[in-house]
Amino acid sequence: MVRIGYTMMTEQAGPRELVEHVVRAEEAGFDFSVTSDHYFPWLRSQGHAPYAWSVLGAAAQATSRIPLMTYVTCPTFRYHPAVVAQKAATLQLLSEGRFRLGLGSGENLNEHVVGQGWPAVDVRHEMLEEAVEIIHALFEGGHVTYHGKHYDVESAKLWDVPEPPPPIGIAVSGEQSCALAGHFADLVIATEPKKDLLESFERHGGTGRPSVGQLPVSFDPDRDTAIRRAHDQFRWFGLGWKVNSELPHPDSFDSATQFVTEDDVASSIPCGNDPDAFVEAVRPYAEAGFSEVALVQIGGATQPAFIDWSEKTLLPALRDAFN
Repeated sequence: MVRIGYTMMTEQAGPRELVEHVVRAEEAGFDFSVTSDHYFPWLRSQGHAPYAWSVLGAAAQATSRIPLMTYVTCPTFRYHPAVVAQKAATLQLLSEGRFRLGLGSGENLNEHVVGQGWPAVDVRHEMLEEAVEIIHALFEGGHVTYHGKHYDVESAKLWDVPEPPPPIGIAVSGEQSCALAGHFADLVIATEPKKDLLESFERHGGTGRPSVGQLPVSFDPDRDTAIRRAHDQFRWFGLGWKVNSELPHPDSFDSATQFVTEDDVASSIPCGNDPDAFVEAVRPYAEAGFSEVALVQIGGATQPAFIDWSEKTLLPALRDAFN
């Protein structure tokens, strides 16, 4: 069985619209939701980047069933891990236990704004490991003092601690991050349907834990329109994590994708309104062993139509295929 989720993509819609969309996604029957946590959009054409945690707080009050999740928060530059722990604990209480804290080592696109530079990936993983240790310790409810290579915490304590605390997910892209996730995470997160990532996660202790993938899609009754929109707003997606994590600005992504064609995008992202094409795009995740896949409908203004179509057509087709 594969659970199908809905993505509140903060890069392509304003805060009120994001909350409206997830309310409708809950009504339509999506199994869970995830929310990106960005300071910048990937491309200027996306046009948005509201503060994800305010959006999540509003969503927690506006919905009653659908699980919420950051996909993902970087707890090492813009945010100190002690503050991330406080935010996550608060959101778990507001949502009455529906929140999962997705963490990752971040992207230069969002983290450069605090002026701390952008170290090598090995250092970023060291920082993430320390951050997760701090967050875990604070979730236990006592006073925490921590002195690591990258972070210091002085007698911190969460005064509103949920029971249970939010499950922690860690985004993975290779052996090093899989080892970190296997040791610390309650679930694993990946944006590519690579079976070897899940196998590595399991080797490092993650056997039996949920795995959450993400898939961009571009629904539109007119396939050519869907392709043009996907190319305009999502042509960066095919660059891969090693590139996406390094570029510092939307204009950098524009330059890096100047030779990506509409045909390139259409070959990697399902476009149009044929549910079979969307089912086949989800299939690699199911075959790799992912237990959950969050869909990202491209284009903020297209969300209501996509959710309506999903309720009537796409979700039944996906459940027939994978349940």
